[in-house]
Amino acid sequence: MKLEHILLGVLLEHPSTGYEIKKYLDTHGRFLRSNTQMSQVYRSLGSMESQGWVTHSVDPRPGAQDAKTYRVTDEGATVFLDWLTGPYHPASRFQDPELGARLSFSGFMSAEQLLRILDVEIQTRQDEIARYRNRDRREQWAPTIAFDTELAESVGERLHLMGASAIDAHVAGLISLRKELLDGQLSSRSLTAVPAELRP
Repeated sequence: MKLEHILLGVLLEHPSTGYEIKKYLDTHGRFLRSNTQMSQVYRSLGSMESQGWVTHSVDPRPGAQDAKTYRVTDEGATVFLDWLTGPYHPASRFQDPELGARLSFSGFMSAEQLLRILDVEIQTRQDEIARYRNRDRREQWAPTIAFDTELAESVGERLHLMGASAIDAHVAGLISLRKELLDGQLSSRSLTAVPAELRP
């Protein structure tokens, strides 16, 4: 996932100035991407405009610097939707922000597209749990400076338990979201189009 994908999604939801986008990324969008700088936003907007993905209009502001309001072009919308609804390949860490980014732009997807992403993520994480949950976690320590083996092992085991709890909660939350979508508890324009093989 690139910053451009997030910017296109935000601009498709509401045309914005660079400042407004940065404000969004610092508040509502802070979990989509960490520590995005204003210079990165403007550099990406400039690149996107040169590629024909966005265009801007100038809003005169008396007594202040004129503002550029950016809007997504048809080509930019195609680029965004190709990423959003294209094949989803989960990262090695379930905490990676791409899934959250795709889900946050779910309004641009059909129920079927959303379910396919959820199914890939759920299956991937369930496979990881089965493969790694009970692995042999013993380490062959060979430190070359002072090292507390007992402390390292104790903290390592605690981290394993915390990680196991976190991924279990992640999977349970996605399964619940999937069920609510299929049960009609979430609004969807295209729920009736969900094929039978995607239903429980």
